[in-house]
Amino acid sequence: MRRTILLALSLLFSLTSVFAGDYSKYYQNLPKAMPEVTVPTIPANTVSILDCGGKGDGITSNTEAFRKAISKLSKLGGGHLNVPAGIYLTGLISFKDNIDLHLEKNAIIVFSEDKKEFIKEENGVKDDKATPGINASKRKNISITGEGIIDGNGEWWRPVKRSKVSNTEWNDFKAMGGTESAKGDLWYPFNLKHFDNIAATPEAQEKMRTHLIRLTDCENVLIQGVTVENSPKFHIVPQRCKNVIIDGVTVRCPWNAQNGDAIDIGNCTNVLIVNNVIDAGDDGICMKGGAGAKALEYGPCQNINIQDNIVYHAHGGFVIGSEFSGGMKNIYVHNNTFSGTDTGLRFKSSVGRGGTTEDIYISNIYMTDINNQAIVFETTYFDNHVGAKKGAQPTKVEFAPNFTDIHMKDIVVRGCKTGIAAHGEKGMIHGITIENANIFYHETAQDIDANSDITLTNVNFVTFAQ
Repeated sequence: MRRTILLALSLLFSLTSVFAGDYSKYYQNLPKAMPEVTVPTIPANTVSILDCGGKGDGITSNTEAFRKAISKLSKLGGGHLNVPAGIYLTGLISFKDNIDLHLEKNAIIVFSEDKKEFIKEENGVKDDKATPGINASKRKNISITGEGIIDGNGEWWRPVKRSKVSNTEWNDFKAMGGTESAKGDLWYPFNLKHFDNIAATPEAQEKMRTHLIRLTDCENVLIQGVTVENSPKFHIVPQRCKNVIIDGVTVRCPWNAQNGDAIDIGNCTNVLIVNNVIDAGDDGICMKGGAGAKALEYGPCQNINIQDNIVYHAHGGFVIGSEFSGGMKNIYVHNNTFSGTDTGLRFKSSVGRGGTTEDIYISNIYMTDINNQAIVFETTYFDNHVGAKKGAQPTKVEFAPNFTDIHMKDIVVRGCKTGIAAHGEKGMIHGITIENANIFYHETAQDIDANSDITLTNVNFVTFAQ
């Protein structure tokens, strides 16, 4: 009997996650109750990347070493893949169940400049898009933890708009090789000096660009402590996942990085985003819900808890849209700072990609040096990606934005161009409340059209002119 008990205790210990952070405090006194997230359970097995042929010399490819290490842990039922100090050049890292990728201090994972490393091929047929450097599909109990850095090497992937860089930076990009557009307003990482193309034209290769970390249809996910930077596109992208924690992560890339979103949550349920620091080239913390009929199958972003984060540069600090046809339900955004973002609280969409918001509560938001609007609703959003051309608005009103049941309070803004802006057709922006706000603006206090129903209570607008 005693031996049986000891074996049971040993098994319990081996299946207990080392991440014993108490997240229950973030679920106290919520405006509307939501389930607490479930922390991944990782077995106690440990494998070092060095034991599987890995080398942190910044030169040797570690693609096969990561594959071997994950395979070895998987055969043991899962465990921790430790990456010690060093610089580890690699291609794809694909998760299996019950795996923790742990980066020790001074460990840096750098994804290869060679785009061919990220194009999967099966039966002689190549994918038409690159696979994210770190990826998982239909996996359970996975985590990325530690004090190290994950570098996407995105400058080898991203196009560059001439208007967004200095002469020195422009010349640095051209020194890599690459291709300028006929007008000289774009540089593509196509025909580079040292690496082959993966498509026939710059435009076709651009469409193959993908994200740095994408987790699809996964359950019990933790990303904690690491720095994630310089992605080819978006940095952290959970899609259709359940129970996701992003805690104490630094996300950074150049301010002008094309599509450099930090955290994009797509059609996920039960998500906790806390204690992160973001300095991004596009949106900071963004909720997405798909576009059109397909998004309805995926369901809404639901039970999303966002607290105690700092966003420096980003197109928006907290964002819903532009696509959210699957809907947005029960989202709590509390005690966050936006310093130097283009907009603060941003709700953007358009006909064909809109949906309905429900039970959105935002409080204790502190903003400084906002370049444009502190709070903005826009329902004719245009995705101005490289090569995009703005067309006419759809004549068939399907999947129109329905921004409603959004409640904001206790907001302080020191410096913005416009305090609150809202533009949309009748019925697209309604049931919005904003209370207890001090907004110091430079040009316009309110730019709210007659079709938008926004109730302001104890909102104080101040400018130098007063």
